[in-house]
Amino acid sequence: MTATLETLRQWVQQARHLAVLTGAGMSAESGVPTFRDAQSGLWAQFNPKELATEAAFRADPQRVWDWYQYRRALIARVQPNAGHRALAAWAQRHPGRLTLITQNVDGLHERAGLGETIALHGRIDADQWLDRPRPCCQPDFLEDGRPPRCSVCGNLRRPAVVWFGEMLPTEALAAAETAAQACDLMLVIGTSGLVYPAAGLAHTAHRSGAQVVVINPEPTELDTVAQTCWRERAAQSLPALLAD
Repeated sequence: MTATLETLRQWVQQARHLAVLTGAGMSAESGVPTFRDAQSGLWAQFNPKELATEAAFRADPQRVWDWYQYRRALIARVQPNAGHRALAAWAQRHPGRLTLITQNVDGLHERAGLGETIALHGRIDADQWLDRPRPCCQPDFLEDGRPPRCSVCGNLRRPAVVWFGEMLPTEALAAAETAAQACDLMLVIGTSGLVYPAAGLAHTAHRSGAQVVVINPEPTELDTVAQTCWRERAAQSLPALLAD
């Protein structure tokens, strides 16, 4: 089924609970580089999948930390696009009706004005302890470095993102599952549908009776569970779709 813009707008307006799942395509329109695109200059010699692991960090903490600092600097230069802003504005106009679930780590949804999001893969602008923190692992005992560490026990700080081989945060995944089960409309925006368990949320929404709309300029693996697929880019389509 191919729905018109007017039909999609009616679905959005009638939805009691709207869940939105966003992926890399949402941020690409802001100029956020993908893993591969970020590999330039000094970093062109490295496979990003070999850097984004706990084993790589433990083997060479400074190299991995410096790579993430490089990626943080790239992301800091970009701004939320019209799609991010449209979602944030709709959520502000309709408090309590939208749950935003993202696979992106860039924080652009929050910077656009969304108060709360479920960041399945963490946030690149935040840090966490590498090992289980001891009582001494406090800001007062943080020693600067690449990476910073606890000056008492030496526990390292690491980017608060989900690395390859790691489980998604339990609370975030549970909240996303709850939203997928409870929604009556899910917008799946800018994701290929290849990465699980995030992609499974669309299947959960579909099984629970929700309408699923895929918004992506290219076909995705989730098209089969969608009521309609809108071959548009988020920054171009969401302002019109989410206008009251």
